[in-house]
Amino acid sequence: MNQGIYYKRITADSKGIGLNLKELFKYKDLILLLVKREFVARYKQTILGPAWAVIQPLMTTIVFTFIFGNVARLADCGAVPTFLFYMCGNIAWQFFAGCLTGTANTFVINRGIMGKVYFPRLCMPISTVLSRMISFGIQACMFIIFLLIYLFIPQYRIGINAYALMAPILVLQMATLGLGFGIIISAATTKYRDLQFLVGFGVSLWMYATPVAYSMSLFKSSKALYIIARANPMSPIIEVMRYGFLGADAGSIDWLAYGWSWVFTIAILLCGIMLFNRVERTFMDTV
Repeated sequence: MNQGIYYKRITADSKGIGLNLKELFKYKDLILLLVKREFVARYKQTILGPAWAVIQPLMTTIVFTFIFGNVARLADCGAVPTFLFYMCGNIAWQFFAGCLTGTANTFVINRGIMGKVYFPRLCMPISTVLSRMISFGIQACMFIIFLLIYLFIPQYRIGINAYALMAPILVLQMATLGLGFGIIISAATTKYRDLQFLVGFGVSLWMYATPVAYSMSLFKSSKALYIIARANPMSPIIEVMRYGFLGADAGSIDWLAYGWSWVFTIAILLCGIMLFNRVERTFMDTV
């Protein structure tokens, strides 16, 4: 009796974006396994383990509150606690920066496993982003705890409102934007290793071009600077998040800028996927 032998042909002839969601869904178990591996490896051989997900943004917030809030007085947030103003911005920015830097070395770090077995290469950066969401969830719980504490202190006025319900959309957008930039950089890094050294520096500069350490109201005296700041795709995300959880004194909503931010985010993601899929065909020859 002849037994049927089945072959699966793997080609690199994808055209256009080349995003096969059906295939990615088939590898959902692999993605979950990679998420677990990423999260465990990040805190492996550390004394405090996942507690660093809380300690790092907490210490950063304290430093920002003292230096930028009390000394430089850049937090124009009215009766909103300066501590909450900076914690909200820091948590959001660290999540975005983590998604970007975590996916920026996808090909270089995982070249060993990618050269041995086939699976959709996008599983790697997607698992990195999902792993960062776990840390973000821990930090978000910390922020909610401090928010509830300050709500019972009479001298502060926190205007939490219905726009806080946009938080899942904002998190999705930050993850998408970080993933898009990250896979573009990872694709370019296969040939230009210098980008590995520039990513951290560039992300730090980008943070200071984003209203994390200061309030957007500081730019309202200069129309040109205000327009440039609004063109930063991360600026309206931070502003909407602060507006939703802390009120109008801490943030603002500019729907035109936020719409532009989404257009930019989707464009970056599509460009990143196309470049990523093109490079994955030949990256083993150059990495």
